Amino acid sequence: MKLSVKAVCAILSMLYLGACGGGDINIDPVTQDNSVDNSTSSNSSGGDTIVNPCGSYNNSGGQLIQGVFVNTDCIYAPSFVDAGNELTVDMTIPVLSDGGVHIFEGSLFVGETFDTDADLAAAGIAGGGDGPVLTVEAGATLAFTSSRDFLVVNRGSQLFAVGSAVNPITFTSLSDVQSSRSASPTLAFDAVQQWGGMVINGFGITNKCQYTGTLAGGDLATTDCHVDAEGAAGLDESQYGGDNNADSSGRLEFVRVKHTGAQVANGDELNGISFGGVGSNTIVSNLQVYSTFDDGIEMFGGAVSFTNYVALYVRDDAIDIDEGWAGTITNALVIQSETDGNHCIEADGIGSFSSLTVTQVEAVIEQGINSRPTINNLTCISSPNSVATATHDPGAGWRFREGIFATVNDSLMVSAFGADDPDSSNYCLRIDNRSQQAAQDGDLSLNSVLFACVDRTKGNRLPNGTSVEAFAESTGNQFATTVSGDNPTALSNTSLVFLEGSPSIYSIDIATMVVDDLAPTLSASTNGGNFIGALSLSEEDWTATWTYGIHPGLRAVDTDGDDLPLWFE
Repeated sequence: MKLSVKAVCAILSMLYLGACGGGDINIDPVTQDNSVDNSTSSNSSGGDTIVNPCGSYNNSGGQLIQGVFVNTDCIYAPSFVDAGNELTVDMTIPVLSDGGVHIFEGSLFVGETFDTDADLAAAGIAGGGDGPVLTVEAGATLAFTSSRDFLVVNRGSQLFAVGSAVNPITFTSLSDVQSSRSASPTLAFDAVQQWGGMVINGFGITNKCQYTGTLAGGDLATTDCHVDAEGAAGLDESQYGGDNNADSSGRLEFVRVKHTGAQVANGDELNGISFGGVGSNTIVSNLQVYSTFDDGIEMFGGAVSFTNYVALYVRDDAIDIDEGWAGTITNALVIQSETDGNHCIEADGIGSFSSLTVTQVEAVIEQGINSRPTINNLTCISSPNSVATATHDPGAGWRFREGIFATVNDSLMVSAFGADDPDSSNYCLRIDNRSQQAAQDGDLSLNSVLFACVDRTKGNRLPNGTSVEAFAESTGNQFATTVSGDNPTALSNTSLVFLEGSPSIYSIDIATMVVDDLAPTLSASTNGGNFIGALSLSEEDWTATWTYGIHPGLRAVDTDGDDLPLWFE
């Protein structure tokens, strides 16, 4: 049906202040039944009727379900989609003109979840693409109204959120949108827990399940592998896992995820994005997580890979690995807050490691399903913060444990911008338990890595008595002599110079770096390049134009409207 302009304005005026009066809106979300044909609407006090641009779908009864268009925004009530009211058909979220935002008053669950093989088979779900597809157009912004709300892509379903360098896609909170529209900011630049976050589930391998065969033998198989994802309780429940590391959960390019980490139904504090069993045919390129309470990205098994990843102001671990993740990260920039943030990398090899016997641990490794990631060209700028200021634990570098077989190449780990807290261990490198044997055996490998922290390492020696520092140095890595408050640019301590630019996040060419007043003793770059780390002024800046919080003009602002710089500028 078609509604007159006067009727639409009367309805919307009761729901949203100034809905037909023009100007920005200050939305106090309400629950509204969207199960009507809203295909025409108006945001004008004149007589013209315009087509409703909001996302829509036809339900099982053939009825059009569509968001409500208010001023420039689209509002989606829980009756449109929510936990327990999942999206079960394909849908597109379009980009809106004039800075319009898609506002969800409930969670957004794409596809249904199933916790038995029989139910999956009955639903015809065996891999990515069998379920519904959510497409988000370049430049779109999706905002969630409540800390209880989050986005889930269930197994078999896919998310295609493909932005561009000039039109990135943003997933954030309504509070962030309202703050950006106000005359002066109403939300702290590093606010967290404004909404839950994102959970993407696939049919990839997770060593929380039982398998027969081996990965190397090509006969690895499992049945009834259904691991509860983060946030799994009641209507919020979802599962991941299987034996297909080549599964596809869609494509994310030029995507920003902001202000996440709120607790949801079962008490989980969600990450920026949790990847549960997500397979290698999922494409993730140019992804940023900004200001999250828990981890930035966490991979629970699977083999999804990442190209160009940015983590800014993550309060726990910027990169968290567990349950057999076997993907690759190529180019990553991690910058902690001046006073908060835990590990740059927390990397575990086997899920539930502490409850397993030595025999069980070795059996998982023999099957080849312990975590075996590769990380290339990573720059971590961690904060040497203290227990007093850290949300979780003090700032630190890389921790490898629980049987992980990891390879890290051509990277920088630095806490040399801040004053070291003598009462906290703000170490660069730590290797624990079964991963110490992996390091000794050559199954944990570091190549062309420069470490610059006052506290160089933490943890016990390898089984043969070699220290963690000596192990790292034996394969062409180097620990700089760093004192509290050092700054690794030519503007400060000229005996330690390996970063430059404005902001100083760009690696100096290896040939002109200065470490302890000398040329570095690093081995040559493993990829044949002339620098290590994420960025170089001699190369294209892949963080430019689309990331938030790094570059002038693309940052949060203070009450005077001035850009807020990075803390070490």
